Amino acid sequence: MTKCVRNPILQNGMLPVDIVLHPSWWYTHVGITFDEDFFYNPVRRVEAERKMAQVLYDRFGEYGLGAGHSQDLPIVGAVHNAAGYLLSEMLGCTVDYIQNAAPQVIPGDIDPLSIDVDRAFESRAFKRFEKLAEALKTRYGYLTGDVNWAGILNVALDLRGQVILMDFFDRPDDVHEFFARIAQTIERFTSGIKSETGTTSISVNRNVRHLKGPIFLHSECSHTMISEAQYEEFLFSFDVEWGQKYRPFGIHFCGSDPDRYAGVFARLPHLDFLDVGWGGDVRKLREFLPMTFLNIRLDPVSIVNQSVEEIRSTMRRLVQDSNNPYLTGVCCINMDDQVGDDKIVAILRTAAELRCQYAAEA
Repeated sequence: MTKCVRNPILQNGMLPVDIVLHPSWWYTHVGITFDEDFFYNPVRRVEAERKMAQVLYDRFGEYGLGAGHSQDLPIVGAVHNAAGYLLSEMLGCTVDYIQNAAPQVIPGDIDPLSIDVDRAFESRAFKRFEKLAEALKTRYGYLTGDVNWAGILNVALDLRGQVILMDFFDRPDDVHEFFARIAQTIERFTSGIKSETGTTSISVNRNVRHLKGPIFLHSECSHTMISEAQYEEFLFSFDVEWGQKYRPFGIHFCGSDPDRYAGVFARLPHLDFLDVGWGGDVRKLREFLPMTFLNIRLDPVSIVNQSVEEIRSTMRRLVQDSNNPYLTGVCCINMDDQVGDDKIVAILRTAAELRCQYAAEA
């Protein structure tokens, strides 16, 4: 193996790997329910996270999962889940809490396109979260973890529905202001959490916990719905600004076409981390982003029907395409109750084998 460059701001080890199990997995196999109490009852919050860590340790502890299983930790958000909901609820959306699924945001139809940032932090949703944090800090003396804060377009779609995509053409000035207010809300929210816990984005993707951080990971799930030109006009400037203010800075792109944005992402002054959605062209992304950590996302749906050997082969191919084990990670997010332990072990074991292989070649 030729000598690999590293991103000095990350200072990570070789080829980190992590997984997230869908609420249906936890509900079916462990009996955990994801009602409102799971998220906001301080006693339940601590008990549930410890139980989840213990299950991960018992099943996959030899691969490093289950850290914190022997401790009661004052975790403010569901760091073993993957769902953004609280910002949208603070800004006026209704959220349904479901026993075997992530919180479901009911899209609104906000009009005019205006947001009162102060009012979001006076909302019942934020006050409930604030009460949780205060109770945990009173009992334990500190807080840890974070809360998935979604992203600008994600939140806009929750608040406005898909009409926001028409607003790009019909009301561009209003959209610019609308996005700026959402960004202000996000910054205020994440800054508050970071000041208490030191992180912002473990709940966006657990693999960031393996990198020196905290990574500021902007969720751009919905960018698969827009063109590169629209991204440049309405959203690029926020990534430029956040990349300068909040390094290490990353983009979470779980859609199947992140490579479509390779050229424009390469123009960002700083992009330390990129979540590469399943189906993305890893080789092309590496060509455009030689110093970016590419976090390869395996498909949690396909994995149900794949053999262990198919999983291993896919991982090896994608890691090779990334062409730098120090700037590559692997994850599989939201595997449901149909995924057997053997599939999860295949992911974790293959990563461990690749680390040994690359270390021997160094």
